[in-house]
Amino acid sequence: MAPIGAIVSTKSKTNHNILSSSSIFETVKGFHEYNIKGYSLAKGMGVGKYRSSHTFTVGGHDWAINFYPDGKTQDNQEYVSLFVELVSPGEAKAMLEFKLLDQSRKGKHDVRGTSECAKVFDREGTIWLWGYMQYMKRSELETSSYLKDDCLTIHCTIGVVQTRDEEGKRYIAPIPSSDMAQNFKSLLESGIGSDITLHVGNEFFRAHKSVLAARSPVFRAQFFGLVGNPADMKTVTIEEVEPFAFKAMLLFLYSDELPEACEYSDSDSPCTLTTFMQHLLAAADRYDLPRLKVMCEEKLCEEITVDNVATTLHLAEKHQCLQLKTICLNFAAKPENLGEIIKSDGYANLEKSLLTDLLKTCAGVVQK
Repeated sequence: MAPIGAIVSTKSKTNHNILSSSSIFETVKGFHEYNIKGYSLAKGMGVGKYRSSHTFTVGGHDWAINFYPDGKTQDNQEYVSLFVELVSPGEAKAMLEFKLLDQSRKGKHDVRGTSECAKVFDREGTIWLWGYMQYMKRSELETSSYLKDDCLTIHCTIGVVQTRDEEGKRYIAPIPSSDMAQNFKSLLESGIGSDITLHVGNEFFRAHKSVLAARSPVFRAQFFGLVGNPADMKTVTIEEVEPFAFKAMLLFLYSDELPEACEYSDSDSPCTLTTFMQHLLAAADRYDLPRLKVMCEEKLCEEITVDNVATTLHLAEKHQCLQLKTICLNFAAKPENLGEIIKSDGYANLEKSLLTDLLKTCAGVVQK
């Protein structure tokens, strides 16, 4: 019992932690390329008649591209019509984009079919198609670079809108994003505390032995191995690496980011992205940087052309990049590419083993 005159509090303790819940809307993207071979033979099949691509899956739903060479309706018979069809049952909400790929390899693809907002598809309802009655006039298509050797390629991107709920997360305080990479880049750029000079070609770079050793086993062995006294090592000469590639690799060692080629190319003799990535991949392999090597490999896979595939294939073989080698071989083995590749300077320098691999790949393409 409380003493007379005392004040007894009846308030309970308050939990100041705030509970939150979220509904998160996300877009799951995927694409499909539909090749029309023998376009001139498809014409005349009739208004409203179409050919469909193979079914493909994006966001857990099955889709198909419908191509109407003579238009979908009588009012649009001078045009080709393009539509996306929801094949699987149920409802889906998606954003779409059509483009015709430029067959001249100049990259000027036709992007004129883009939905401004998400469309609702319902296979069990009334709307399961979306597209363009008048995508392009046949006369325009037939005189364009989108049609070559009586073939055209339709590229369709689908972004399926999905939602998920998150509940019961305790909100304490927002955590700032990490600025460690920026701090290390500033350390490299300022040269504060640097204890090693790297001589590459006609250029000199100041760096920190501990950082380089932590990131690269090669530098670790060089600076802190059993041979020599690292305290006495003030300058190291780097051979067989171009200065622009070494500078880019150095930035990666400090920031873990893939640098842009334009930052390191000489303005008098600009370096192409492919050449930049080829040199950077070689440097990454030499200094045992598997993450950087794969990042370069991915970029090179995106940049393959008839002009550079032979040199990229040679690089992939030399540095044991199996994925890059496979993609180069498959690209080079295509009948529409092989003739031009054989004329290139890089092809003349390919090793016999790679020529054998290319012949085997070509044989596989023919059999298919």
